[in-house]
Amino acid sequence: MINVALPKGRLGEKVYDMFEKAGFSCPSIKENNRKLIFENKEAGVRYFWVKPSDVAIYVERGAADIGVAGKDILLEYNPDVYELLDLDIGKCRMAVAAKKDFRDNPDTTLRVATKFSNIAAKYYSEKCRDIDIIHLNGSIEIAPILELSDVIVDIVETGKTLLENDLVPFETIADISARLISNKSSYQFKKDIIEKVRLSLAKQVSDKND
Repeated sequence: MINVALPKGRLGEKVYDMFEKAGFSCPSIKENNRKLIFENKEAGVRYFWVKPSDVAIYVERGAADIGVAGKDILLEYNPDVYELLDLDIGKCRMAVAAKKDFRDNPDTTLRVATKFSNIAAKYYSEKCRDIDIIHLNGSIEIAPILELSDVIVDIVETGKTLLENDLVPFETIADISARLISNKSSYQFKKDIIEKVRLSLAKQVSDKND
């Protein structure tokens, strides 16, 4: 039995469809219910829905053998897992955004609002820029408007939310997409089945991009 942590939401549904095509179907997962754990003994697979930001924890701690997590989560928390494959879905970018008329003054401490404190700290450390990180958990876009911060570091998909709040992206920190990850111990003991999953998913990604 291979245990798979899937992120709740639309991304998880897309990921499950890929696993189903790979031969690891579990019909009960598509039933309209509030269950969080589903298994198909014939296919040798057990799935469970978890909060996207928690997938890496379940995998790192061994509750899941494999899972799918956004690259943003992997960069922010740096979990001790193997990153096996870029699934080329859930694509967006980590960016710095600010008011349209923002001009950075390197002689002052830059105030950065974000929920990705580690990513922001590493990015500005590499630029040798003095910053003050303001950790927020939501509604980050309003921080520059209310003059709580000079810039924000956040995920940008279409950029529509930024524009609606009179902000624009200035710099891209990293491209983000969903990644297949594995528990390190599981990869040793269940390598054959994990590689079977990885190769099938990799073929789906390749076929899609041809």
